[in-house]
Amino acid sequence: MNTNSQLINGINVDALKQFAGAVVQNSNNGIAKFQVTTEWNGGTKSASSIKKMKLGEQKLERDFEILIDEPAELLGENLAANPQEYLLAALNACMIVGYVAAASLENVHLKSLRIETKGQLDLRGFLGLDENIKPGYEELQYTVVVSGDGTQEQWNRIHETVKRTSPNRWNIANAIQLNSEFVVE
Repeated sequence: MNTNSQLINGINVDALKQFAGAVVQNSNNGIAKFQVTTEWNGGTKSASSIKKMKLGEQKLERDFEILIDEPAELLGENLAANPQEYLLAALNACMIVGYVAAASLENVHLKSLRIETKGQLDLRGFLGLDENIKPGYEELQYTVVVSGDGTQEQWNRIHETVKRTSPNRWNIANAIQLNSEFVVE
């Protein structure tokens, strides 16, 4: 790492700018391909494994496992967070990355950053008890609480940047095409 690199909020701003420049020069450098495989582990338990991803032409080895379960009240063993909690956590974490990067590019030093997201499901939709009830959220409400040395103008720009560029926020806020393949072995 260049010893003259500027670290702000744990982000190497020079490296971030270099990466963005490489994407400007060749848009293929900015293509990120993800793959997650989830296997059922009995009852409501499952485990998702992440073994690889691709960034541009680079193949990146990954080695992570995410355990999923439901609370006992929803027939689980309460051994891990449930899929809805992971969905909200993924939304929050993606936006956190956006706030940290945007603040760092604005030369704003963060003191704290927290996002709380809430949503309500009507399980009659999931259980198929009422076809008029959606199985998903009608809306999500999130609150971002941030402190640091930015001006109000900087904070507004940072917030608008994250709302405009966060992949998970975009994916949840907009309908995306889901293509499925169903295989019976």
